[in-house]
Amino acid sequence: MSANGGTKAIVAALLANVGIAVTKFIAFLLSGSSSMLAEAVHSVADSGNQGLLLLGGKRAKRAATPEHPFGYGRERYIYAFIVSIVLFSIGGLFALYEAYHKWSDPHGITEWQWLPVAVLVVAIGMESFSFRTAIKESNHIRGKQSWVRFIRRAKAPELPVVLLEDFGALVGLVFALFGVGMTLATGNGRWDAAGTAMIGILLVVIAVVLAIETKSLLLGEGAEQQDLAAIERAITEGPEVERIIHMKTLYLGPEELMVAAKIGVPACESAHELAKGINAVEARIRTAVPIARVIYLEPDIYSVAAAEAGTGAAADTAVPQPQEPAGEAVGRPGV
Repeated sequence: MSANGGTKAIVAALLANVGIAVTKFIAFLLSGSSSMLAEAVHSVADSGNQGLLLLGGKRAKRAATPEHPFGYGRERYIYAFIVSIVLFSIGGLFALYEAYHKWSDPHGITEWQWLPVAVLVVAIGMESFSFRTAIKESNHIRGKQSWVRFIRRAKAPELPVVLLEDFGALVGLVFALFGVGMTLATGNGRWDAAGTAMIGILLVVIAVVLAIETKSLLLGEGAEQQDLAAIERAITEGPEVERIIHMKTLYLGPEELMVAAKIGVPACESAHELAKGINAVEARIRTAVPIARVIYLEPDIYSVAAAEAGTGAAADTAVPQPQEPAGEAVGRPGV
């Protein structure tokens, strides 16, 4: 659901931004407003970002290869990180440069004075439609989470990226409308420069937030607490497993979770019986958490004494600690 919803939100944002970028460039050429130029470049950057997200989603679907045995699911995270770089450099830094240039050489809007305002009002309407689509698709998977937690914890990067971009676009349009409106009212072009600077700062902040959140996904995140609890119950609720010795989880992609665990099993008479039990546990895990597609379970015999000694938790397979040779202990002279 998240992948399909993300694609729908991306396409809606892409169509809106392409149309908005064209009208903003026309308004800039006719009026000379720096806020309009900053917003036009912002829309171009957003359009490119949506193209990157679509490309990342397509490339992530490639089948696993011997060189990449776990597939290409994380490629979606890489393209989302590139989006943050594009938004920071092309969107934010360009707007700040244009604000500095306009502040140094301020001039009012003397031609086509009504056009920037009209374009910004229409753009707000189009961006609102795109933002509404992103909100609607996000609500399908957000559940009862707050918006902040959803953006921070979502494993599929597309919806959080589009949400932040659309939110930034709407706020940026308000800043641009403020700068243009004050310039028209006072004739002072520095209001236009101030609006452009606010747009640049906003885009830099959003880009930094995106980079931080995507970096966490690239480094590798484990399962959410509720999924961890469900996996633990699935492993231990049957007679095949006495306890979990240790377990680790890792997202291989937004819709693929790896589970690796060493499990304490009761003594059994044959390898066939042991394998049958492990298969039953794997089936329960996949039923409880369907995205747990890669599962590695290592059976062992749990030992309380070995666990307390710190040499491992398995009775027969714990790695023994190296012993000091006789006569070489600290404070004892050699014989």
